[in-house]
Amino acid sequence: MAASTLKSEQINLRANPSQRDLFDRAAKVLHKSRTEFMLDAATSAAREILLDSSEFVLDEAEYIAFVEILDRPVVENTALMKLLNKQPSWER
Repeated sequence: MAASTLKSEQINLRANPSQRDLFDRAAKVLHKSRTEFMLDAATSAAREILLDSSEFVLDEAEYIAFVEILDRPVVENTALMKLLNKQPSWER
């Protein structure tokens, strides 16, 4: 078994019954145990948060090119605007 898949650390959580039931229902849909579901969901959320808050460093030429791209006028995207203005199905 690879070192990255060894599970030797324990994490304890407290949840109310409705949260536990929600986790269990979602895990069942994905054919996973509660632990597998919660670890996958937490890992995915943590990665997304870290990626969204990551710093990136550019040299001067890269910075100038980056700023030029940001300063370009916005091109109207009618398909995107139509999608964004569409009422979500859960609000119908």
